[in-house]
Amino acid sequence: MTQTGIPFVFMRGGTSRGPYFNRADLPEDRESLAEVLMAALGAGHAINIDGIGGGVAVTTKVAMLSRSDDDWADIDYFFAQVSVEDRLVDFKPTCGNILSGVGPAAIEMGLVTPSGDETEIRIRAVNTGARVLARVQTPGGALRYDGDTSIAGVPGTAAPIALSFMGVVGSSTGAFLPTGNLRDRFDGIDVTCMDVAMPMVIARAADFGLSGYETVQELDENRDFFARMEAVRLQAGAAMGMGDVSKSVTPKFGLLAPARDGGTICTRYFMPWTTHPSMAVTGSQCLASCALTPGTVADGLLERPTESPANVVLEHASGTIEVLVDFEMNNHFTLNSAGLLRTARKLADGHVYVPASVWKGQ
Repeated sequence: MTQTGIPFVFMRGGTSRGPYFNRADLPEDRESLAEVLMAALGAGHAINIDGIGGGVAVTTKVAMLSRSDDDWADIDYFFAQVSVEDRLVDFKPTCGNILSGVGPAAIEMGLVTPSGDETEIRIRAVNTGARVLARVQTPGGALRYDGDTSIAGVPGTAAPIALSFMGVVGSSTGAFLPTGNLRDRFDGIDVTCMDVAMPMVIARAADFGLSGYETVQELDENRDFFARMEAVRLQAGAAMGMGDVSKSVTPKFGLLAPARDGGTICTRYFMPWTTHPSMAVTGSQCLASCALTPGTVADGLLERPTESPANVVLEHASGTIEVLVDFEMNNHFTLNSAGLLRTARKLADGHVYVPASVWKGQ
């Protein structure tokens, strides 16, 4: 046998895409696991020609599922971000878009049995400890993908998947404000370092000489901006207690500008070495929290909602994303939960193959 076949379900989750595996079908140790994932997705090549990756960060994501031993959760969701051109796998972050497909994938894999016309699935994000309640459409006990819900960045419509995120504050660093400050300053740029679902460094677009309304292509071609942004991100990562983040995709970076199309605030999100084509689900929660918190770099860029729950509409490069934020505002902002509506679709299933020299299987 020259290759090892590994069962998988290939899914679009939100505005991302990748293989969903049963964790039991993969190596236990992280080093072997990383080698398998890089081989499966074709990491180390610009278009992932020797794997099933899509040549951009939103299509080189991996979900690994298992039944949970947590008293609250049904499913454990372990995420990996596989690099496109570098042979790197980052197990630190999670991904809310890929999480959109966890409920349907768990049903597809037989890890969850549908119950009624709508199935609630309690998901524990292993990477961060966040708890997410997913409501999946299962009319008559059958998983449904077609529907009337559209999300920016994905053509057409599909069945809605409602996600309620809980326990996401300080999920990576242990603190809402990892540096202890509402604002920090690095290389002359004011930033807010915040950890809600995803640790982020958030700045005003204008402070980089940008409008905040640039297209993905315009931003990706602006290498001077990326160099300045990365320098700020590295310093911020250290100040957030995350150490040397030069080879980690976290903290992510975000830019803010006043809304211009009827939303609450305009945003751009970075992964962090390329511009996200739309918006990350995790990033949207952090950016919405920043927008709602007085004293952050969002001050003066929006008319801040004061009543909870607040529907925060983030304008992004492909349209908008709405985050329903349940919060309290006493002496400071406190996030209770964040709700989003996403979609997912099964694209393929079967076996993905890796060389037996990489892994011989269980």
